[in-house]
Amino acid sequence: MSGPAHHIALYNFGLHVADHDDPAVAGFVRREPFNFEAARRAQGFVGRSGYDGEPDPESWGEQVFPRFINGSGRESGPSSLSLWRDIESLMAFSYSGLHAEALKNARQWNVVQTWPPLVLFWVEEGRRPDWAEGVARLEALADRGASADGFTFKQSFDPHGAPYRIDRDRVKRIAAENLAGQHDLLDMVKALPA
Repeated sequence: MSGPAHHIALYNFGLHVADHDDPAVAGFVRREPFNFEAARRAQGFVGRSGYDGEPDPESWGEQVFPRFINGSGRESGPSSLSLWRDIESLMAFSYSGLHAEALKNARQWNVVQTWPPLVLFWVEEGRRPDWAEGVARLEALADRGASADGFTFKQSFDPHGAPYRIDRDRVKRIAAENLAGQHDLLDMVKALPA
């Protein structure tokens, strides 16, 4: 069955252990621009939303946050919204290279989550999801579990709603190719305190 082409969208959300300008999360703040650059260089990267009030890239709608922020005392939390060519490209970026280095330290920067850290969903090529859509899909995933409308790497679906088996060998190949283009960034990040 053929149809329109699709891209995979990723929305993620967490809460820091302290305010954005607190030394407790400075390691995250220092790494953020390097991770954005690594994503930009990664195979399969289509684009990402910027943030309200910050220059380039533009924000994909007004940034809102899921209900999991309620009671935290925070007005915002680390979150991202991006588009990728396919699940394998996104997985290769997420769990290897520079981004994997940041994930190793995430426990010291973020509170323990009782909600899914991310949601994946398909959008037709050429359409950009907005922040509200990402939030709605993350909340639905938390409430009802994985479905074709919102899922995780562990339980994935194709654009037509059928269960999808991730090609792990392809993920490894893409990760190795991405790593070749990240050495300069990794060298800089390794010198940063966590």
